[in-house]
Amino acid sequence: MSTVSRGEGQSRCVDFSLYLITDRRQTAGRPLLDVVAAALRGGVGAVQLREKDLPDNELLELARDLRRLTHEHHARLLINRRVDVCQAVGADGVQLGIEGLSIVEARRLLGDGPLIGYSAHAVEEARRAEASGADFVTLSPVYHTPSKAPFGEPLGPDRLGEACGALGIPVFALGGIKGSTIARVMAAGAHGVALISAITAAANPETEAASLLQTIEQHETLS
Repeated sequence: MSTVSRGEGQSRCVDFSLYLITDRRQTAGRPLLDVVAAALRGGVGAVQLREKDLPDNELLELARDLRRLTHEHHARLLINRRVDVCQAVGADGVQLGIEGLSIVEARRLLGDGPLIGYSAHAVEEARRAEASGADFVTLSPVYHTPSKAPFGEPLGPDRLGEACGALGIPVFALGGIKGSTIARVMAAGAHGVALISAITAAANPETEAASLLQTIEQHETLS
């Protein structure tokens, strides 16, 4: 768990290590809400709603459903880029990137309470995000994954470790993360992992999430 202090009397807690990003096209044909519910039962600590192509009304409805689920499981809900949706459903924060609203502007709109995560693809970009006020970053791609191919060659655990050493905020490893790679990224200094298909496409998302979380927690115990 990491607490980020911002201003007088203000702190925001990054109290999760297994961070699920949604993609309704990678659920093996199952309803997204069913998959997320199973993942939460397995121990996912935060969910990022990332369905950029949904019409606003459908996105808002899905956000409300996810808010209910995450509340039930005492987990965090973050909304990809949409500060308005975050505010409308009382989500725990937003995940921003190089396009769209800046970290500074999002903080102005959200106030001091909600979390702001930032999706970085290079160490220097992650440093800039921290300087702008991000509470945590995801860094990708650490390993090869088709969805992150446009961002260039995988960074690998060494570059991940460089970022973890350079930043004072939590870093989540993203891109090609699965059970067999978690130990290496945690050893590199990652606060946790962010992933999509390793859980959403799993035959049993609940069991897979529980297994991934166990691997993370085993490393935390040894550290």
